[in-house]
Amino acid sequence: MKHSLQRFFGLGDGSEELEEEKVDEAYVQNLPIEQVVPNPFQPREIFEEDKIAELAQSIRTHGLLQPITVRERNGEYEIIAGERRFRAIKLLEWGEIPALIKDYNDTITASLALIENLQREGLTAVEEAHAYARLIELQGLTQESLAQRLGKGQSTVANKLRLLHLPTSVQNALMNRSISERHARAMLGLKEVDKQELLLREIIDGELNVKQTEERIIELKAEPTDDLTEKPAKKKSTRKLYAKDTRLALNTIRQSLDMVEKTGMSLETNEEEHDDYIEFKIRVPKR
Repeated sequence: MKHSLQRFFGLGDGSEELEEEKVDEAYVQNLPIEQVVPNPFQPREIFEEDKIAELAQSIRTHGLLQPITVRERNGEYEIIAGERRFRAIKLLEWGEIPALIKDYNDTITASLALIENLQREGLTAVEEAHAYARLIELQGLTQESLAQRLGKGQSTVANKLRLLHLPTSVQNALMNRSISERHARAMLGLKEVDKQELLLREIIDGELNVKQTEERIIELKAEPTDDLTEKPAKKKSTRKLYAKDTRLALNTIRQSLDMVEKTGMSLETNEEEHDDYIEFKIRVPKR
């Protein structure tokens, strides 16, 4: 993380302010667990309990390999990095937790918490978008400079930030993984909030795939907003419901495509439904 943080904050190799130093036992303190509090700048809103339980089991078996990082505030220790480890230790009901104590201001603390989470997998697309927006605000960056510092394509950053233009109900559904990021990006094609929220209900209730969603968007664009409560969705009677295993397979494929696009690679995809099967066509650029 050392070189990534130096690059992000514009530090040269000679600067030591934000280097993540080698953990020296002389600098590690065991803090009472009740004195440690979560980071108010934490971008991750959803912590998967099964993942925390797995981490707790690993810590029980192998010990805590890396202490958390905190700063002292009002007689308590506020987490800068390591909230998943902190939650795992609490699950184990340990009385103390090893920690490195730093003296960072709010801007650096918030930035470090955001960057640490962006470097890990598991953030939802909405959490990632909020992290990008917060870093732009804190560091006074443009989308292009943020993308360069994170090692991502500018289009990746821009597409994530566009998700924040969706209504709260759609963002919550995306955060809860009720819909995919590709569904959400398609919904940006609708400008009226009423139509977006209507489409959200149809996607969830009818288990629409991305292609069906795009087709429904074309229909909704042609419908007056005032008629939304009077006309049922035309697709509703013809939608096909899939078996649980089929839905799992389709969602896995779509999530895999989203993961590839998160790297900044632009994929051309087409999803076609036939009587007996669903066909995916994926074009991956060589350069």
